[in-house]
Parts: sequence; structure tokens; C-alpha cells
Amino acid sequence: MNLILLLAAAALLFALSRYAFSAVQTLTRAWPLRRRRWVHAAYWTLSAVPLVLLGIAAAQRGASPGLRVLAAVWLLADFFGKLLISLAMLADDLRRLLIRLRRALRPAPRPAAGGITRSEFLAKAGLLAGAAPALLIGDGVLRGAHNYQIRRITVPLPGLPAGWNGARLVQLSDIHAGSFWDREAVARGVQLVLDEQPDLICFTGDLVNSVADEMRDYAALFGRLAAPLGVYSVLGNHDYGDYAAWPDAEAKARNLQQLKDIHREMGWDLLVNAHRILRRGGDPLALIGVENWSAQGRFPKYGKLDEAYAGAEAALGILLSHDPSHWRAQVLPGYPRIGLTLSGHTHGFQFGIEAAFLKWSPVQYLYPEWAGLYQEGSQYLYVNRGFGYLAFPGRIGMPPEITVIELRQG
Repeated sequence: MNLILLLAAAALLFALSRYAFSAVQTLTRAWPLRRRRWVHAAYWTLSAVPLVLLGIAAAQRGASPGLRVLAAVWLLADFFGKLLISLAMLADDLRRLLIRLRRALRPAPRPAAGGITRSEFLAKAGLLAGAAPALLIGDGVLRGAHNYQIRRITVPLPGLPAGWNGARLVQLSDIHAGSFWDREAVARGVQLVLDEQPDLICFTGDLVNSVADEMRDYAALFGRLAAPLGVYSVLGNHDYGDYAAWPDAEAKARNLQQLKDIHREMGWDLLVNAHRILRRGGDPLALIGVENWSAQGRFPKYGKLDEAYAGAEAALGILLSHDPSHWRAQVLPGYPRIGLTLSGHTHGFQFGIEAAFLKWSPVQYLYPEWAGLYQEGSQYLYVNRGFGYLAFPGRIGMPPEITVIELRQG
């Protein structure tokens, strides 16, 4: 990690810790000196732990995933916890400032002391609120990261050939192998896919975070995936190595080729701006795959849909395209025979709420189609919430997804 960023993070966390410490001081003010010192020392020791762990993880090039996860989770929980405590203490400081101003303008006798003071109440409320992020983030990592959910949907496609009626397709997306920290849990997710016994498996990009070597410990595991009609895949924006530092262009190109070779070694048919005509019951269906193409400027436009689609016009098409913004930008305006597009990329932000009457995530302000099934006329888009995770090593309210899609004649 960049030393300047580490120092900036340390300075910000220290400032929050120092301000939040006023809550501890408020509640321990009347305690015996020795007891008060022990509590204060414990507070600052616990505050230093995440920075120490982060420094160790940054110093060790090959730091274990467990250490990196522990450092990241503790740092996040500590930061947001201290932030909430600080907000409570800021409210108390503003309250006392207003009282002083009022007394300066209109002196009045002080109220008799008794019971818990407002400052003590706000300090306790702040400390209780500060514990919430630790519980939420801890649950999101320990349980949410690998709480694989099988989402079953039926898509009625007009023009679907009779032989494909009732076909079952499993979609996976955004594996991000470089972020995994529990191989046994990932293996359970792979087994869930195998238990479905689908006709076809499709993977819609981001196998790694940046480097092909991230799949070293997982290639054999994901290579177990198989289906009668095959396993097909495309590349996502992270697969090109654009977010890693390379000594030269040749090293970056070798990394991409290594990643493509891994797809092949796993038995996956990587569609690089290409299509395959699949047959079920003797009837054809075009499976089209493009490289990453995004309508948003900060992501690459490597995909060539016209090249991938050439020769597949006669059959109803299913498109694998990593970024869901591709659907509205190119598919809907110019490719009416592509009945279903499968995408990923958003992860559902790994944070959100999905309840009976509420579906919300911060990512919806960037992507109008960010999770689940969408329809425009006779064309559909499904956005998978992702199998893995990136940056934050867990998920809160947005569990990892295995999608089982049943195709029906519309």
C-alpha cells in the first residue's frame, strides 16, 4: 500500500479516535483513577490494533489472506464505529455551546443535578451506536461473504425453439479469486452449482482482480464445473490487468494470455467476441460472448458485438456481456434477436436492502439496471449480483448469487 495513503489513513483514524475518546472520558470521569487508566489504556490499544495489522499486511508482500481480511475488517469497523461515536459527541458539544450562548445572553439559575446527565446519555448512545458497525461488518464478512443464494427465475422468450423450452442455465459472475479467504466455503458454493445439474453454465466475467496467478489455488476447484451443453465464459474489466502495475506492455499481455489459458484448462469455452450455435432437441440457439464493453467512460470498451454476432443472425441469441450498461447502449437499439443478455459487474455494491417492498443499493445511482431481471419489449437483461467480492471482504444485505434460469417459450 502507498505509504502516503497509509499515513493519511492513520492520521484520520487517530483524529476520530481522539474525538470519540471524549465519550469514554465522560463516562469514566467519576471512576477510581486506577480503573479509569486501565479503561483508557484498553481503548487506545484496541484503536492501534487495526493500523498495526494494516502496516504488517502492507509490509509483507505475500501476507496471508486471513491477515489482510482481519486488518481490513477491523479498520472498517473501527472507522465507522468511531465516526458514529464522534457524531454523538459532536451533538453534545453543539448542545453545550448553545446552552453557554443562551446563558451569556440571558443568565438563568443552573438546574439541580440528578440522574444521568445529557452528556452521559449522549456518550452512552454514541458508544452503543459505535458498536453497530462492528457487528454489521463482522456479520457481513463471517457469514455474508459466502452465504451463497440460489436465485431461480423463469424467462419467457418469444421465438424460443421448442427444443429449448424448459432448458436450465446457471449463471455465475464476478468470482474475483484474488479476494477469497475461505477455500472450503468457496468449494461449497461450487458444489451448489453442480447439484443443480444445469444444461448449460455461463460465467460473465471478472475471474480475478488483476493477476492471473490469483486463480492458482482455485482453477482445479472451478474446473469441476461441467454441464451437458458446456461451460462458457467472457472477460470482465478486471481480467485485463488494467488495475495492476506492470513493468512493460509485454508483461501485461502475457498475464492476459495466461488468464485465457486458465479458462481453457478449466474446460471453459472463453468467447472473445465470438459465438457458438448450440443445439438442444435438434433446435439451434446462438450463445454470443463479447469482451468487456461499458457505456461508462472509466471502463474499457474492448467488446465488438457486431463481430461476435456475425453469422448468428438466424438464431435467437443469448448474450454474455460483463457490464449491464452495454444492454441499453447497444443491444436494445440494434440487436432485436438477442432475447436475453446476462451481465454482472455491479456486485449489488455488496451492500443493500432487498425486501418485499424495498430494493435499494448505492450502486443504483450509477447503474439503472444493477441486480435481477429487467425487460424492454421482448428483450431481457439479467444482472447477477456476483459470486465473489472485491475490496470489502464480505457482503451486507447483498449475498453472493448463483442464478438458475429456466428458459420458456414466450
